Amino acid sequence: MDHSVLHGRLVRLEPLGKCHAAGLAVAAEESRDSYDWTWVPTAATVDGYIAEQIGRDGLTPYAQICLRTGRAVGVTAYWDPRGKPLAAIDVGFTWLAASAQGSGINLEAKYLLFKNAFENWGAQRVGMSTDARNARSRSAIVGVGARFEGVLRNWSRSWAPGEEGRLRDSALFSVVTEEWRECRAYLEHRLSETR
Repeated sequence: MDHSVLHGRLVRLEPLGKCHAAGLAVAAEESRDSYDWTWVPTAATVDGYIAEQIGRDGLTPYAQICLRTGRAVGVTAYWDPRGKPLAAIDVGFTWLAASAQGSGINLEAKYLLFKNAFENWGAQRVGMSTDARNARSRSAIVGVGARFEGVLRNWSRSWAPGEEGRLRDSALFSVVTEEWRECRAYLEHRLSETR
């Protein structure tokens, strides 16, 4: 799978590297009110975070670059690729600076990741999951056209503060190849309304 830069109108997704550390340190120190369920580094831990993300097996992280400002404003990733040739892959490990939330950057980033997975790699499924308690994230996932599949109990690592070593209930969502055409049209319509 080719992990090239993905270009949009609002965001550019670049393979995550040390060169993004300064921008992500600033982004991570904006208001942290929406990070209750999400792994987001602090300015002091951003170098270790980047190294861990790059080194994680089965994870391909991207820095989200806001084209209006040229700054790194968050991270997103492909993870858990399945099948050879690729049959399914997940999208996740996403966070955005408070100033970038609601800007259309997340919407376009998901569009770029979905389009690349379905149209360039031939994926049949793109999955997404979140802590089942994270209503904001669940709403955002539905907002990018993914369908809710259910909740798996004690399914994956909890990223909530104070829950180190515990498992969370995970809400699972997906877009499958038969839905991609409709999902793509929906995302393109929403993006056309984003200024």
